Amino acid sequence: MGVDYYSVLKVPKTASEDDLKKAYRKLAMKWHPDKNPNNKKEAEAKFKQISEAYEVLSDPQKRLIYDQEGEEGLKGHASHPGTSHGYASGGGQGPNAFRFNPRNAEDIFAEFFGGASPFGGMGGMGGRGGRGHFGDGMFGGFGGGESVFRNADGNQAFRSFGEGPSHAQPRKAAPVENKLLCSLEELYKGSTRKMKISRSIADASGKTMPVEEILTIEVKPGWKKGTKITFPEKGNEQPGMVAADLVFVIDERPHDTFKRDGNDLIVTKKISLVEALTGCSFSLGTLDGRSLSISIPDVIHPGYEKVLPKEGMPVAKEPGRRGSLKIKFDIDFPTRLSAEQRAGVKRLLGGV
Repeated sequence: MGVDYYSVLKVPKTASEDDLKKAYRKLAMKWHPDKNPNNKKEAEAKFKQISEAYEVLSDPQKRLIYDQEGEEGLKGHASHPGTSHGYASGGGQGPNAFRFNPRNAEDIFAEFFGGASPFGGMGGMGGRGGRGHFGDGMFGGFGGGESVFRNADGNQAFRSFGEGPSHAQPRKAAPVENKLLCSLEELYKGSTRKMKISRSIADASGKTMPVEEILTIEVKPGWKKGTKITFPEKGNEQPGMVAADLVFVIDERPHDTFKRDGNDLIVTKKISLVEALTGCSFSLGTLDGRSLSISIPDVIHPGYEKVLPKEGMPVAKEPGRRGSLKIKFDIDFPTRLSAEQRAGVKRLLGGV
């Protein structure tokens, strides 16, 4: 029977399609030549064999032929000319002649992992002249005439593994996040922040050196906690990798007077019981330096709230729109009353 493809993939003969995919994915990642630079020849042979086994067993027709006639049946050299699978073998040239032309191993791998190497670069897989070269075995080698993957229209989509250093995009380092603490006034009016950063950059030879830069951040009115500002590739550079993005995340410094609730501002005003019962007037400074005159003739009961539309935070995505300013009250009830005060309160409020 020749090569036992089931043993190659380490699956039973009853393996399902999902079983085959899982087995191929695991073994292909383990034996990919780029992951085995110190043992490349053995890795190339195993990788090609793993791909060949998956190619056969994942195709129902090829799997049937293989199960009945073995590897020789696939290659068209079976000992008997006719088989139950309906294809002629033994080198037959008729219209039903079966020819096993397995796909290139790199094509199969690309279907699972895309065109870019998961190992961070796939320059030359053991070949000469920047190409991968697996020899002229069953797969025709990795250095054959077609070395790029193409779209359905024939245009080049991305290069194959062994095409050389230009074939795959370098890996990009993970983003680096930093908090940017802003006052509520800045988030109300907007501001310009200058951030001095120190980072490492790499020259053409791969050497890194420290540099300092000034980044300008335009804080927009209405930005909220969690807003992110990204400076692409302003992180540290490393040889063979794209520099990380530098990300600043807005954080809000607590304010002495106001509390933010989405696009609204909330302020709590402490008043006496007399003011709560008879009305009150007071001034309130805003975040942009104005002074609001507030007059409330109503009886202010627990839970009472004065709402001033359009005096809240700007809405970042809707210029000209603002939330509301909500004034809540903390009524200072007396802890005790004298007998005379009790009598007076009863007399004044007894009929209320």
